[in-house]
Amino acid sequence: MATVCSGIIGLPNVGKSTLFNVLTGGKAQIASFPFSTISPNVGTVSVPDNRLECLARVTNTNIITPAVVQFVDVAGLVKGAHQGEGLGNEFLSRIRGINVLAEVVRCFQGEKIAHCEGNIDPIRDIQIIELELLLADLEIVGRKLAKAVQSGTSKSTKDKERLDILEKVKAELEKGNSLRNVPFTEKEGYELVKEGFLSFKPLLYIANIDESDLTSPSPLLQRLREYASTERMEIIEICTQLELELEDISQEERMEFLEELKIRETGIDRLIKEVYRKLNLITFFTVSGGKEAKAWPVERGTTASQAAGKVHSDMEKGYIKSDIIPVSELLEAGSIKQAREKGKIGIEGRDYLVEDGDVIHFRFSR
Repeated sequence: MATVCSGIIGLPNVGKSTLFNVLTGGKAQIASFPFSTISPNVGTVSVPDNRLECLARVTNTNIITPAVVQFVDVAGLVKGAHQGEGLGNEFLSRIRGINVLAEVVRCFQGEKIAHCEGNIDPIRDIQIIELELLLADLEIVGRKLAKAVQSGTSKSTKDKERLDILEKVKAELEKGNSLRNVPFTEKEGYELVKEGFLSFKPLLYIANIDESDLTSPSPLLQRLREYASTERMEIIEICTQLELELEDISQEERMEFLEELKIRETGIDRLIKEVYRKLNLITFFTVSGGKEAKAWPVERGTTASQAAGKVHSDMEKGYIKSDIIPVSELLEAGSIKQAREKGKIGIEGRDYLVEDGDVIHFRFSR
């Protein structure tokens, strides 16, 4: 599976780099002036999964290796980005290779931190970015159509189908419709992913809020909630500044603080899980020689032999079969031995579709 990643996007000074640092423990520059992030910061983030620790206890393994996803902190976008304003060309080129867009929307006041539009308005900010993605796509599809016509390669059935899709894309964009909101067929969607259209990429909102919003939502946050609901968009609320401060205290103190706020799961954990879902990833587990319990991310629809190749290419080449048990059933059985005695472990061939939570032992010839 090719590397998949989520891009942290948004206007300048909305808290993108702070969020990136909380996620990755990185050292991205944080400043109160626009475009402090010029070159993108890239980091990997562990995916929270309580099943892995439980699996390690049941199998008496000493090493725990979680699944990870990659996050990219991209330079801020401003009006006119599709025409190269600000760092527009840099921004747009970076997000073409990103699979999921996590858009940070400023809902905190912070008088010392300038806003490029002069005041705080989360809905306006969202619409600025959405328009820039749409206009960039309109420019892209125009170039693609012109090139296809000039090359004269539109006579084959495949080329004709591509032209039809591009014409449909152009028509929708000219109506002001972002491509993710258009009901394309599965085949059309597959082609659109390959074409790299920005407004077709999965998107979620991250409301960067004040600490007071955790207990009493501000009018700004309430407006954003209503807008996201109307647009049927996911929204995750995070006070990035507070999360950054919590990094400096012990885990026990952190848990006590969250309990006082009646928060069961941090916004950061929810964000990672939601990005993982939008990346169309599921997790299978392996237990290696009683030493390591490891979580492996794979795309939904991955076969057993392909999953074996994720562990090692030799396993896919020499694949024979797999011993598979859902992690929930293994935990209930109490051990691999007891699970085997109870007939809970199934034997599957190379075409078996891996399910989220499968614990797999691959058998292969060397």
